[in-house]
Amino acid sequence: MILNKGSMHSNLDCFVRCTTPVVQSQFLPKSEITSLNRLWHPWERESVEYFTLGDLWNCYDEWSAYGAGVPITLTSGETLVQYYVPYLSAIQIFTSNSFREEAESGDCETRDSYSDSFSDESECDKLWRWDGTSSEEGWSEQDSLWHFNDRLGHLYCQYFERATPYGRVPLMDKITGLAQRYPGLMSLRSVDLSPASWMAVAWYPIYHIPMGRTIKDLSTCFLTYHTLSSSFQGMDLDDDIEGGHEKKKEGEGISLPAFGLATYKMQGGNVWVAGNCGRDQERLLSLLSVADSWLKQLRVQHHDFNHFMGIRHG
Repeated sequence: MILNKGSMHSNLDCFVRCTTPVVQSQFLPKSEITSLNRLWHPWERESVEYFTLGDLWNCYDEWSAYGAGVPITLTSGETLVQYYVPYLSAIQIFTSNSFREEAESGDCETRDSYSDSFSDESECDKLWRWDGTSSEEGWSEQDSLWHFNDRLGHLYCQYFERATPYGRVPLMDKITGLAQRYPGLMSLRSVDLSPASWMAVAWYPIYHIPMGRTIKDLSTCFLTYHTLSSSFQGMDLDDDIEGGHEKKKEGEGISLPAFGLATYKMQGGNVWVAGNCGRDQERLLSLLSVADSWLKQLRVQHHDFNHFMGIRHG
């Protein structure tokens, strides 16, 4: 297989580009712009572009079924396409109080619905299991943590995957199941979400084309972190990735590049760090540091991140 020799994209660039969802967007009616939460949307804008979470998941539909193809150039100069399947690793959705109240008055089940997903959890994990659809009991510590700052909003739902890779279902299937209990996962808009809303996607390699020998460097797994709120829209979150997504014009869709990234089974890593004159190594460290800082700010124990980093909580 021959790729464009003139391409300046490194393998890391290609991975980030090929696994970044570009979501179908809509424009908020002007009558609704003035009613936006000014803590979350402090900038005056003539038009506000947004997406629904349902449209975001549609971006992962084909990837969940067939994998996302990433062009890779090996150190030998040989080129191939490696396919990765996305799995939902973690998600936290924070909304306004009014939406949470609507959810509580609906048909949502309580936090025990997904108790099997949180087996063998630490006290910190148990603290974070409050999902916004049950009572406020047992939430006093969170009150002191979150409610001092309205910017963070109220926790509507969350999910942290703890199963082994072989015991997981692809991202689209997981979201479909969660949405039966949290319908807002399909209907919520990015403008409804606080800046604290985020998700992490685990990418596991499945096969490469052309098929053939096993290539150790291609066993690397990735964990990408994405913000979900329109509060970050227009900010240059992907400037750290050289050759990253070109800026989208209004109406062309909203790109959600990874703001943080972690790797597992990097091995020697030459395939991933040899590009951009060695600067990819620095970028990987930078993206890892940002992911770590994000989790610490939210006081979250992210199981996959800890596993990727070799951190054990007894």
